[in-house]
Amino acid sequence: MSTDHISAGRPGVAPSPPGLTGAYPEPLWMQAKAALETRIALGEVKPGSRLPPERELCQLLGISRVTLRKALTTLVDEGVLRAAQGRGWYVAAPERKEWPNTLESFSETARRMGLVATSRILRRESGPATFDEAEAFQIAPGTGLYRLERVRMLDGVPIAVDRNLVPADIAVGFDAVDFTTRSLYDTMSDLGLELAQAETTIEARPADAALAGHLAIAAGTPVLEMRQIVRDRSQRPLLSSAIRYAGDRYRLRTSFMRSAGA
Repeated sequence: MSTDHISAGRPGVAPSPPGLTGAYPEPLWMQAKAALETRIALGEVKPGSRLPPERELCQLLGISRVTLRKALTTLVDEGVLRAAQGRGWYVAAPERKEWPNTLESFSETARRMGLVATSRILRRESGPATFDEAEAFQIAPGTGLYRLERVRMLDGVPIAVDRNLVPADIAVGFDAVDFTTRSLYDTMSDLGLELAQAETTIEARPADAALAGHLAIAAGTPVLEMRQIVRDRSQRPLLSSAIRYAGDRYRLRTSFMRSAGA
């Protein structure tokens, strides 16, 4: 992810202040904290984006790294920033509403929340099904499957990385679909396919380096991986998906009922 720099010469952005001064009653770290909060509020650095390097911030504000660190860690404690070890400091995304406990696509969830869902395509291709994939789809090994892998974003903030498999006989013409903005569920529904129910498992896993890079988190950070086999009402498997959410950006609420006589 590219760094959004806090700079003095960007059009439409208030110029950055000269170095902080000890002439004010507030300690320098508090002045630095206020200066950073102001620039975040002005939108110079968007939620989910990385701050400039510490050395650049120290030069910009005219303070030592020790003073800067105190300001940054305080902003982390207050939920304004989050630290990614070895990667820098990021503006925290606003707390999201809960995700559904019904079968709903990422794009449908975004619309319900009043957010904009977009994607960055990592992989889209057709290929033969492995033995495990063939078993999941109840097809012969080697049968064609369409593979789609994307970084999923809400209002530009990376939320998850998903991998989808669709039988190739269903996915005719999918290469021409703009899946950066188009919903896979909507595309399949427009073909007359009914995504009726899903078998779902959710478990925590550590993020590998590639996933961590896509989600702007530190490698090894726990992520929540949700795997689904989506079927139509006749129980035909239509879609296999694995979506890995940054752990601090996903919350699922459900309810349990005790059976009668238990």
